This record gives sequence, C-alpha cells and structure tokens, in this order.
Amino acid sequence: MAAFADLRNRARELKVELIALALAARHPDTPWYARLIVAGCVAYALTPVDLIPDAIPVVGFIDDLIFIPLAVALAVRFIPAPVMADCRVR
Repeated sequence: MAAFADLRNRARELKVELIALALAARHPDTPWYARLIVAGCVAYALTPVDLIPDAIPVVGFIDDLIFIPLAVALAVRFIPAPVMADCRVR
C-alpha cells in the first residue's frame, strides 16, 4: 500500500513539474534550447507516435514511463533556477 501512495506522490510531483515547465517555456528568461526540449517532451507525450507502440503489452508503456520523466528532468536542468522557482510558485 505504501508503494501506491509513493507512486501517487511522484505522479503529483510530475504534474506540478509539467505545469511549471509549461509556464517556464513562456518565460522570457528561458533559453531557446530549453524551450525546444519542453516542446519536444510535450509533443512526444501528446502525439500518438511512440518509439515503441503502446499496442505491445507492458513494453509499449515503459518507453513513456522512462522517456517523459527523463525529458522533464533534462528540461528542468537547462532552465535557470530562478525561473523554475518562480514558475513552481505560480
């Protein structure tokens, strides 16, 4: 049961980070390459095109579970800390 609660907390944190990234992508102090990474992450998450098709059981969803958080972490790394802090507060 604790694993489920931990998973819910991590999903909630990822949701907050995604909203903060969306705000940071529009921030004037965000570098263009960070905006490009955010746009690529959002496009990959929302388009039906995947590296591994979701029709393949289990394996099809693993690429989403690995790629999206890695792309979010990479984008957060390239966005200046004051910009991310401001966007997380908003």
